[in-house]
Amino acid sequence: MLWATLAEAPEGPGGGPALKTYLLKRIGLAVLTAVLLSIIIFLAGQVLPGNPGRAVLGHTASQAAVAAFNRKLGLDRPLAVQYWSWLTGLLHGNLGISYQYQAPVSQFLWPAALKSLKLAAVAFVIVVPLSILGGVIAALNRGRAVDRIISTTGLSLSTLPEFVSGIVLIVVFAIELKVLPSTANPPQGAGLLTQLHYLILPAFPLVFVLFGYIARMTRAGTVEALESDYVRTATLKGLSRRTVIFRHTLRNSLLPTITVIATQTGYLIGGLVVTETLFNYPGLGRLIFSAAQFKDFPMLEAGILVIGVVYLVATLVADVIATLLNPRVRLQGAD
Repeated sequence: MLWATLAEAPEGPGGGPALKTYLLKRIGLAVLTAVLLSIIIFLAGQVLPGNPGRAVLGHTASQAAVAAFNRKLGLDRPLAVQYWSWLTGLLHGNLGISYQYQAPVSQFLWPAALKSLKLAAVAFVIVVPLSILGGVIAALNRGRAVDRIISTTGLSLSTLPEFVSGIVLIVVFAIELKVLPSTANPPQGAGLLTQLHYLILPAFPLVFVLFGYIARMTRAGTVEALESDYVRTATLKGLSRRTVIFRHTLRNSLLPTITVIATQTGYLIGGLVVTETLFNYPGLGRLIFSAAQFKDFPMLEAGILVIGVVYLVATLVADVIATLLNPRVRLQGAD
């Protein structure tokens, strides 16, 4: 679908060839970044303190048993050999064997990632429209009380740690008002609405953190667009304020907002350790935290790599959307 659209794009500056060149460069950069990320993650896992054999077998195990266990895992091999074995396994879909569970990492990683994706999706659906609306309203009322209230609220919420806002939400809505459950785990086989009911409360600490960033970026982009020459020209032509805002202002003002949303998508998936632990939710963040505690390096490395890939894909999608909305971006990227 994407390449069919590119093939139908007009020739010349900003047309199909320029866009294809821009996207190929971005894809190549994303692949190179993924390779470098895999190296960093692997090396970081090797320098972390702790002995995997000791962590799995316990403090009562003999040194010989620990050494034999580490040899079984291949930890006595050179780092380059270990990395190549790990990387080739990843390329073939083999994420390794968990030290903690003595089972394939994929059996635990993908279900946990799916749960985190559900929680992130709920937070994303809430925070993106709310933040954009708040930013646009603040920009249209620049300097007024509404602008100050939205800006101050967003700044305050973005500096509030998730465990603080999460505890407050649990006390107010789960303990006092009893309108929402204190845990994020729905019953087995629960329907979509029931799952949503359990995920709303843990989603709001994430919404609080992201609202300030996205709303402020939307406000800044909208203010800049409102002061531009093309908006003044559209206004002087007699176009209605609604038409000027939706057809001329938002199309350009939301470009930086798209980039911010993409960068925060990685956080929505990877920054869930505190939220998932607080709400007893078995997602990817909690799995990574548990792997770090038990020195389960295959699980830890695979989990962090998944977060990195999600971040890269989200950034690439944001670049594609930005080029489609603004041809100047693709011209600069194709130079």
